[in-house]
Parts: sequence; structure tokens; C-alpha cells
Amino acid sequence: MAAPAEQLPPGWAAEWDSTHNRYLFIETTTGHSQWEPPAAGPAGLEVPTTGSPPPQAHAHGKRRQYAAGQTQAYYGGADAVVEPSYGAAGLAAAPQPQQLFTPGLVAENQFAAQQQGHQPPTPGQAPYYGQAEPEYINAPSFNQQPQYGQPPVDALANQFGQMGMGQKQFQLYTTNLLTSPPEPRDLQNPPPEIRLPPNSCISPSPTANADSSYCRSTINAIPTTSSLLTKSKLPLALVLTPYRSLNEGEEAVPLVTDTVIARCRRCRTYINPYVQFIDGGNRWRCCMCNMTNEVPQLFDWDQVRNQPGDRWARAELNQSCVEFVAPTEYMVRPPQPAVYVFLIDVSHTAVQSGMVATATRTILENLDRIPDEDERTKIAIICYDVSLYFFSLPPGTTDSSMLVVSDIDDVFLPKPNDLLVNIAESRASLESLLGRIGDMFQENSIIGSAMGPALQAGFKLMAPIGGKIIVLSSTLPSVGAGALKNREDPKILGTAKESNLLQAASPFYKTFAIECSRTQVSVDMFLFSATYQDVATLACLPHYTSGQTYYYPAFNAGRTEDAMKFAHEFGELLATPIMLEAVMRVRASRGLRMASFHGNFFVRSTDLLAMPAVPQDQSYAIEVQIEEAITTPFVVFQTAVLHTTCYGERRIRVITLALPTTTNLSEVYASADQIAITTFFANKAVERSLTHKLEDARDYVFQKLVELLISYKTSMTSSGAGASAQLAISDNMKMLPVLVLGLLKNVGIRQSAQIPPDIRAYSQALLTSLPSQLLIPYLYPSFYSLHNMPPEAGTIGEQGVILPPPLPLTSERLERHGLFLIEDGQTIFLWVGRDAVPQLIQDVFDLPTYEALRGGKTTLRTLENPFSQRINAIVQKIREMRRGVYFPHLYIVKEDGEPPLKLWALSMLVQDRSDGLPSYQQFISSLKDKVNTT
Repeated sequence: MAAPAEQLPPGWAAEWDSTHNRYLFIETTTGHSQWEPPAAGPAGLEVPTTGSPPPQAHAHGKRRQYAAGQTQAYYGGADAVVEPSYGAAGLAAAPQPQQLFTPGLVAENQFAAQQQGHQPPTPGQAPYYGQAEPEYINAPSFNQQPQYGQPPVDALANQFGQMGMGQKQFQLYTTNLLTSPPEPRDLQNPPPEIRLPPNSCISPSPTANADSSYCRSTINAIPTTSSLLTKSKLPLALVLTPYRSLNEGEEAVPLVTDTVIARCRRCRTYINPYVQFIDGGNRWRCCMCNMTNEVPQLFDWDQVRNQPGDRWARAELNQSCVEFVAPTEYMVRPPQPAVYVFLIDVSHTAVQSGMVATATRTILENLDRIPDEDERTKIAIICYDVSLYFFSLPPGTTDSSMLVVSDIDDVFLPKPNDLLVNIAESRASLESLLGRIGDMFQENSIIGSAMGPALQAGFKLMAPIGGKIIVLSSTLPSVGAGALKNREDPKILGTAKESNLLQAASPFYKTFAIECSRTQVSVDMFLFSATYQDVATLACLPHYTSGQTYYYPAFNAGRTEDAMKFAHEFGELLATPIMLEAVMRVRASRGLRMASFHGNFFVRSTDLLAMPAVPQDQSYAIEVQIEEAITTPFVVFQTAVLHTTCYGERRIRVITLALPTTTNLSEVYASADQIAITTFFANKAVERSLTHKLEDARDYVFQKLVELLISYKTSMTSSGAGASAQLAISDNMKMLPVLVLGLLKNVGIRQSAQIPPDIRAYSQALLTSLPSQLLIPYLYPSFYSLHNMPPEAGTIGEQGVILPPPLPLTSERLERHGLFLIEDGQTIFLWVGRDAVPQLIQDVFDLPTYEALRGGKTTLRTLENPFSQRINAIVQKIREMRRGVYFPHLYIVKEDGEPPLKLWALSMLVQDRSDGLPSYQQFISSLKDKVNTT
């Protein structure tokens, strides 16, 4: 065979690349280089050779066939594979007639030529396919610069293609924090655009890369070395919400039902839009480990119509998030039915607070909403005080009998059957029982709680199947296994010893949780106590079993607002579909490793996360390490969740995220996602407060911010290592300092001697489980002025109810005659100024004067005037616009009203100085001093 140099057109040279074990072809006049052997046409451009149909094949009728005109991969020939390059796209060929293509039966390079002739648009490619993508969203002259993909830019991009530079570069814009106050609207911006090199993706689909609501990275251009990452001082982490709820109008996750699942033989990656097809389409190359794999025989067969299918229409090659129906080899046992076991505290406190009556009524009202399409769902109800009360519910009758177990030291099931029953079969007896439980225990005077034994009983009942235990408790567990003591001590609040109160007091709950995880049992906690309940210890159960904790301090169903909030959240939880028997693993390209995991699950092996029941809208954070230098132009992260739906089908949900790599520090900064970084910091802060002290958690977050600002100043500004009059940060991270300040002021880790440990522990549970959409307002609340809002606010627009423009979180914006709304996703405050005009009070509250208005928890009535209707529409929108089951309470806060309520509302204005904590200006000044003196 002749050497490549002898076969080249004039002006070209071939150079052996030992890294890729192949020749690199270089045009000597321009320095342009490429992997493809150059054609004898215009320099640097392959001439498509399509036009003649492939030879007819008659003897191979069983070979896979698909339309070559729709193929979208990039190949260099039947055996060679073209490495993705950062160069410009090839010339677009004229459309060719559709041809059926038979892999392996055509002339050499025929398949490659067809590929190039029919190359569809790739995300990030230039305008033969229509409009080029917009420039970097943070650019001051957004949409004003010439568009990428014009010939001069293309030529430049082509020349730089082999120098690690993509077709579109990130533009870095520096902001001086001292002169740029926080703008709340910036938090609504999308994350920095993911700019993959051309030809990285085999699909033109806009959904070929993961949506940020499913998976987002703290950096959208991955440094190629750990030293570059270390230099940037940015964290590298993924924030995942693999099972997020769908808003109205959103399409469901595509489902692949033919059980043809193509996976890499070596690293077990699922086929996705970032693989390469080679060998005429018979094989595919893994985007993670470069292993070559056979394409499954039935990959190109339409099993529904029983005819050859179109490979390029398959969901897994076009969508970043897909679900596969799993074949039997993915099952340890057949899919189990969904099981719900309710453990209801019926002690004196629980009955008197109205919790028992509200809970049983809510279960009764929501029986039809519990997922049960296949009529297999099972349910059991166990009540407890210092004894356990089981209920036998025979199918087909309205009768139920109560069985009392007083021996709580050795828990046993009093009956082998009819305790855990099918909802559909025992519906009549269930409805009858739920209507009577409140009356049965109405006069119960027993004080005490055997929660531990009740958990053991529920576990025994469902261990063979798995499912969800929902605990409703109004008192501190006091007898039997898992009994706890009141360890609240006001003297240690605000001291170094306070973090001890945030750790589990008893090993029982963690041990029991791990046992639950092993048998596919998940636990949700609903806690209602008016006194100390040790939320920190009880939250262990949801934490390790992928459940969730809900806390209603001083719950009293006599207040309509309390009953409504609990009934709404409990009802939504019951109606929400869940993933059962789930395990999750995140894979990444060579050189990247998942280092640490944050969220509600149990790490079963080094990187396998066990989640007995995955609730919707729960978030997880995973820290990523760069173990070795990355040589590829882009990397891929893939999250796979193997689970059983609550309708009895075993499935695999696969979420794929591809990110470009870079050797350029400015690109790393320009691609940083401040929302993902904050979410990761919240998880790290909670972890640090438990392993060390609360003060260490605060210092850790503050120090990370200081290090980032120092590195940015040194590397990206003219002042270098010297002192500077500015405090510089990239424009896409300018809200990070105020978000960090919000985190430092959050009740979960704030410095204070006034925060009860239960409130703090519950806040920490929220910080580590809320998705970013809920977490960011929890750290940086929304603040609106209502008395002078624009006329369209509160009316219906294209996106539903229009909200007023958000204000910066400072009391400087409060006016004595005004009406303001502050909300963090968990609580809504209506702030009423003392000089509010009587007409405003009349229109909103139906009261004659400000003096007649009472502060506190309330339900705002809709009155017969437009202003009242607009405000109610805004409150309703706030309660519904975010994911999750939460239903925020509404409080009226009078400017001269009760001091504790007023202080609570003002503490949400995180840019103000409060409780000894700095204002935003003081915080920025202290950052500047640290940056200049370090």
C-alpha cells in the first residue's frame, strides 16, 4: 500500500499522530489540519461524492436497512472513524433522493459520502441550516455582533480547529461588584450556553443535550486538567433532579418500548446522541471509553410495524432524557406493586391538635389519587401511642377490626393477612375505617410515643415487597426501640456545641434506615410537635431511604391555614407518582470520577446510589474529580436510574449531558453556572456543619468565595496579584456573592443563639434536597411592591399570571404607605406600611383602617374589586409556579406589629444588616479586604 504522502494532492503533508494512531493531514500553505484524507477539490474541503445509488443487494435480505439520506454521524470510511474536530462544517450538498442503505454491502467510502452529503444541522453549527445560535447571553451587546459561521469566521475556526478551540468561543465579561448591585432578574437567566464543537452530536435535535432542570454542571466548559480546575478555584459538580415533575404543556420523557438496549461492553454506557457509528453503521464507538461495539440486530427494526425502521428516528439518538422498558435481565424479581403503610400517632397531643382527623380525612379524600392504574397498590394503617393498633380490613365488606399489640419490646404482626390490603378490593372497609379513626381515639388521654416499634411493625408488614412508610408524629418517641430524650438546651445555642444537636441522638434510626434501604422500603416523615421533636434524629430515616421530611411546628388544625397547608402537601404527596426499587449510577468520560455524593439516598457501593422510592423533584449533588488529563474535545456525563414505576413496569431512565472541554481559564470562568455552584455550596455547608461545626460550615463557604475572587483577580484582571480598587468577577457569576450571603444567613447555618434546633435541622433537610428552582428563592427570596405594581401585574399573560418586577432584598425599598410581598417558596409575607391609606386596606383586607388589621397567619379572601383579585392571583401563582408539593403559609406583617413576626419577615431581606450579620455592602467590603490582603 502506498504511503499517505504519496497519495496527497499538491500542498498537503501527512504526519503520524501517535496519540490517535493515525495520520493527521496538514495543508502547508495555511496550516489547516484535518483527520480526513484531503480530496483534490478546493483546499481543505471534502467534495461530497453522493449522487449514484448504492449497488443493489439481493442475497442479503435479512441485513438491516435504513435511509442513508437521514444518517447524521460522521465517518471517514467503512473502517476508519473521523475524530470530532473543532473546525467548521463542510459544504452543504444539494438534497438527494431518499435511498435505502445496506450496511457493509457498498463500495468503500460510499456510506461516508452519503453521510457528508446529508449532514443535518448540529447544535452550535453555522447557518447553512438557518440562523446561527445567539451570542453569549451575558454579552452587553447581545445579538448585535456579526453571527458566527460567516465565511471569514469559519476559515479562522477551521484553522484553530486542532488547537483545542471550538467554533464559538465564550466571551468573558468582567463586572466590578462594588459598583454593580444585585439584580434579582439575573437569577431568571438560563445557565451559560453549552457550546459543543461541531459534529459532536449525531442528532440535530435541540433536546439532544440535557435540560438544566434535569442535570446541570457547575462549569459548562470542563478544564482539561485538574491543575487548571484547581487554579480556577471553581467547584466541579453535577446537580441532578432525575425525576422532576412535568409542568402543564411539557412533553413526557420519550419511552423506548422495544427492549433493544445498546450499551458499551466495557463501561456500560447507554447509546446516546454523542456516540459515533463506524464500519458502515454496523458498529458504534462509545463516547466515554472509545470502545467499539456491535449495533444490536434489532436496532433498525420497527417491531410495531414489523418492518425495517429508521435508525435516526430512535429516541435514544435524539433525546438527552429517555426511558427504556427494561427486559427481564434488569430484574432481580418481578416488578412489585406500590405499597403505602401509614403510621399515625394517636396519642393525646396528636388527637387534640387535630392532626389525626386531618390526616385520615386527607387519606380518604385522596384514595382515588394514589397511583393504582393496574389495581395492584396495597395499603395498611397502623396507629400508635405507647401501644400499636393494627386494623384488619377484609375485602368485600365495610367491616374492620382493631387488633392491639401492647408488647412493644418484641413486635409481632397479630394476623398473617388482611393487614396489608389491596386498595381496590378493600375500598369499602378502608373508607369506613378512615371515617372512624378520629372518633375511636377522640378521648385518648395517653401521652407517649412508640414510634420505633411502630416502624418495626410497618417494616415487618412490607419487607417482602418494599414500598413507602409514611409516619405522622406529634410527639417525641418516648418508649421502646428508638426512644429519644429532650436534649434541647438553650445555653448551647449559638456555641460550638450546637452542631451536636444537629446529629442523630440514637443509632437506631440510621441502622433501621439502612435495613429499610436493603429491603426497598422508603420512609417519609410528617412531624407536628409544638415542643422539641428531635427533627435532626428523625430526619435520618428519610435521608438514607430517599424519602422526605415535612415539619409543621405547633400544628393546630383549629387554624384553617394549618389544616389547609398540611392537607394540601399530604394530598399532593399521595397523588405523586414514585419510582420504586431504584438504583442510580452516574458515568463520565475517561479522566473524570464521581468523588462524593450529597442528597437523600444510601451509597451501596463506591458509586451506586440505592433509592427505595424516588419522589418527584428531589435534588442530588455529585462532586466530580479530574483524575487524568482529558484529551477529547468534549466529555459526557450519563445518569442512569433503574427503577420500577408505581404501575408495575421496570424501566431505565437515562439522562445524558455533553460538555465541551477547554484549556482556557477565561472560558472556564465564562461558563460557570452560579445557580449550580450555589446548590453545591448549600450541600457542602450542611455536610460540614454535621462533620465539623456550624462555624466551620460558614467559614468553608466564605473561604471558597474568597479563593474564587482572588484567583479571578490574579488571572483575569490587570491588577494581578496586587491590591485593587475593584472587586472583579465574571458577569455570569455576579449574583454568586449575594447568593452565598443568603446561604450564610439561612436558618440552616446562620450564626444565631435564637434558632431552635428543630427549625435548623428541618432547614438543613431542605437545603440538601430542594431542586435549584426551589432552593434559590429559599436562599434569595422574591420581593415585590404591590401598591404601585404595573397595571399588567396580576393579570393573565401568555405565561399565566404576570408577576410584578422583583426588587433587591433591602428594606430601603420599603415605603411607609406601601404594601409589599416577600416569599421564599416556604412562607409568604404581606408587609403593610403603617401609613397605608384606608382605601388600600379596604380593597385588600375588607377592613376600614390600618388599626383594625391584625397581623399573623391568614387566608386572604378575594374581594369584589380588581386590586384584590390581582393580589390573590399573584399569591396563587407563587404557590403554584414551582415544582414540589409545598404550599406556603401567608402571614400579614404590620410595620408596627409583633416584633418576632416583623423580625422574621425582615430576616428575608438578606441584603440588610440583621442579627449581627453583615449587610451586602459590608459583606462585599469584607470580601474586598480579604482579596487584597491575601
